Amino acid sequence: MTGFARLDGAHEGWRWTWELKSVNGRGLELRCRLPQGFDNLEQELRKAAKEKLNRGSVNASLTMHSDTGEARYRINEAALGDAISMVEKVNAKLDCAPPRAEGILSLRGVIEPADDVQDEDVRKALNIAVLKSFAASIDVLADGRKSEGAAMSVVLSGQLDDIEQLTADASKLAAVAPQEIKKRIETQLDELLTNGNFPEERLAQEAALLAVKADIREELDRLKSHVAAGRALLGENGPAGRQLDFLTQEFNREANTLCSKVPDMELKRIGLQLKKVIDQMREQVQNIE
Repeated sequence: MTGFARLDGAHEGWRWTWELKSVNGRGLELRCRLPQGFDNLEQELRKAAKEKLNRGSVNASLTMHSDTGEARYRINEAALGDAISMVEKVNAKLDCAPPRAEGILSLRGVIEPADDVQDEDVRKALNIAVLKSFAASIDVLADGRKSEGAAMSVVLSGQLDDIEQLTADASKLAAVAPQEIKKRIETQLDELLTNGNFPEERLAQEAALLAVKADIREELDRLKSHVAAGRALLGENGPAGRQLDFLTQEFNREANTLCSKVPDMELKRIGLQLKKVIDQMREQVQNIE
């Protein structure tokens, strides 16, 4: 979900530059840095971002320049009126000297850059042009993120292959686990009983009980199902980051259960290797939209 976009625009004596930077994030968060006089565009900017992006922390910066010459300033009459009204209220309650003119003018918002756009229709047309340029910037950013996503898809596909192979290896070992358990019990009993005399029926019962406790066929079946689900998600065109994030949690749950149930050290080794690959996959999934 990392990306960068820079796009220039112009409209009737105005020039501007959009800079967009995107980093990883669980949801979509847009932070805007807009010049004075363009703050009212923020809601439309958020709407435009949501139409193209689903996840990531995006910083959007707008720089405006006027072709009319040097920067000029004007008094915001509404802000000045509010400031004077507040001064009058304070003077009515307190016996104090009134503030000097430069003190009031230094208040935030009383003096603002003169953007030379007084006509409402002209201002509306400028805002539309700036918003259109922002939408184009989002497209550039999204294209860059798609390229990164394609590379990430290859990595995730390889990790799914590793999980599938480890699951197959575990299935082969699990198939002979009941016989191994029975042999282990027989060996232990021979060591405990000098004559090795122990009822065959009791031996079979103990072996069956341990085999049931160590049965990991359900976990292996679910791992295979999760691998198929992961490949299906990677093959879709839409956002898959949240679903893949949930899928890695399911992978990890099955791997933990496998490690806790099996008595065989080789199966435990495979379970630990599964957890390692799943953890690597989870880290990569955080970068997927």
